[in-house]
Formats: sequence, structure tokens, C-alpha cells
Amino acid sequence: MGRWIVSEPLALEPLLQETEDPTSGALVVFYGTVRDHNDGRPVQSMAYEAHVPLAEKVLAEIEQETLAKFGARRCRIQHRIGHLALGEPSVLIVVRAGHRDAAYAASRYAIDELKQRAPIWKEEHYADGGSRYLDGVPLTRKDETPS
Repeated sequence: MGRWIVSEPLALEPLLQETEDPTSGALVVFYGTVRDHNDGRPVQSMAYEAHVPLAEKVLAEIEQETLAKFGARRCRIQHRIGHLALGEPSVLIVVRAGHRDAAYAASRYAIDELKQRAPIWKEEHYADGGSRYLDGVPLTRKDETPS
């Protein structure tokens, strides 16, 4: 099993090879990329930071949950850290399942959980030279609700 948090550009082919499964009839790949705007402001680039050991633990847990909840056969998540230009992939999710419904649902679950739980921070850099960290989601235990 490879790494979950990487500083080099994301590469799809190694994750496809790692998740090969002849019993899977569905393959869903999700790329999250840096877009050129947010909240009405033009974005030039994005910087990602993470608490790497904790983020890798969380992403591995999400992969296992995805397999258990949706019957997916393979799930791999990688997130990039560092300074990324417009259009560069920041997150890559590969899901293989017996059928497409499970693969789509599993992929959606994986990205939604990543955004809620992983200690990864985004700093947008704007065309006017300014920047700001985007608001995150408060971390909570699974048995409590955010206040």
C-alpha cells in the first residue's frame, strides 16, 4: 500500500495498478483540481498543508470504511500538499466495485469524509496578491455533534 499524502504531482497509473481487481466491473476515478475562482474571487493558486501522520491515518480509515459500507473491492485516496497551480490535481480517489452504483457511492463517500475529517488546510492565493486560509470543519468525535 502506498502513501496517502504526497508532495509530488499525483499520478493515476500507480493507483490503477495498485487497485487492479478482475472481479470489479466498475472503476470510478475522482480528481479534485485547483479552480480559478472561489466565492467570487479570482484564484491564482492554492497551497495545501497537512498534519501528515494524522491525515494518512484518517485517509486509511476512510478507505477501509468505504470498502465496508459500500461493498467496494478497492479504494485508494491520495492528497497532495504544497503549492499547486490552477488545474493541478490536489486529490485523487480510485474506487473499484462489482457494479457502478457501489463505485459511485463509495467515491462520493470518500471525498465527503475526507473534506470533513482529514487535517488538511487550504490557502488560496488571489490575483490581487492576497491570500487566505479557507474555513475548515471543526473536528469532532464520531459520537458527538459539532456545536
